[in-house]
Amino acid sequence: MVMSALRILLVSALLSGGGASAAETSVEISTVGASERLPATLLTPDGTGPFPAVVIMHDCSGLGPRSSGAPRRWGEELLAQGYVVLMADSFSPRGLPNGVCTEAPERGRAANHYVRIGDAYGALAFLRSLPDVDGRRIGIMGGSHGGSSTLASMVDPGDARTPVALAKREGFAAGVALYPSCGQRYGAWSATRENGNRGPVTGYAGAYKPIAPLLILAGEADDWTPAEPCVRLAEAARAEDFPVEIKVYAGAHHSFDSANRVFFNPNRNNAYSPTGKGATTGGQAEAWADATRQVRAFFARHLKGER
Repeated sequence: MVMSALRILLVSALLSGGGASAAETSVEISTVGASERLPATLLTPDGTGPFPAVVIMHDCSGLGPRSSGAPRRWGEELLAQGYVVLMADSFSPRGLPNGVCTEAPERGRAANHYVRIGDAYGALAFLRSLPDVDGRRIGIMGGSHGGSSTLASMVDPGDARTPVALAKREGFAAGVALYPSCGQRYGAWSATRENGNRGPVTGYAGAYKPIAPLLILAGEADDWTPAEPCVRLAEAARAEDFPVEIKVYAGAHHSFDSANRVFFNPNRNNAYSPTGKGATTGGQAEAWADATRQVRAFFARHLKGER
């Protein structure tokens, strides 16, 4: 892993124990299975480790000037609960500083959900290199594009022998996906659409098989990544005894965990729309409040061993 000497010293000073204060540090991670190096933000809680940790995968707006703010909001929430948090920028180093919410789909493929699996496992390797992180207690979470990247990062690799597949064999201990796109292929799970790769989902096959417990939180009124495919994914997984939980929030839209008003943007890329465009986003205070409780309890069970 390549980091400047200054960054190495800074991280060492902040995470060396002895009652260090909560800190935010700029670091750099290396992706698994590729040569990219990504800038990232490391948040470290008060106290002395080893701490559990969570990798946060940002949404389609990225971490740049057009960021939704959701990764930071969740990062601060988890930091307050005693987790080390790492948020890597998957888009800016790939020429997408403004995100991919409205970019041409072919440009967005440079950093799609499957590409970002390598980013997730690069983040995991970085956290495991830190002396004050417990490498056995690291989770992953994300919303929207980051939620789909979480599903891709958590799915069992089967017999594959790629660098990413090998990393998954000692992968994340738990995952949370907020309003992900469940109507696509993840390992043995797949969905068919009305019009090839666009439009409403018309059928499902197989089962999603996670490498560790997974929680999905979705909005009933989501027209960008609808809840129904996620309900079907969770049902198929549980039917084969895989640990997938789901909760759907009544009346909640995409990005229910934001503080923004509900509004429709006709320029957003939307694979579930017959036209491929247009989606509604906006926060719901009740869903946000419950989501924080759900995430807190889920990670406490699986990363802290609490019951």
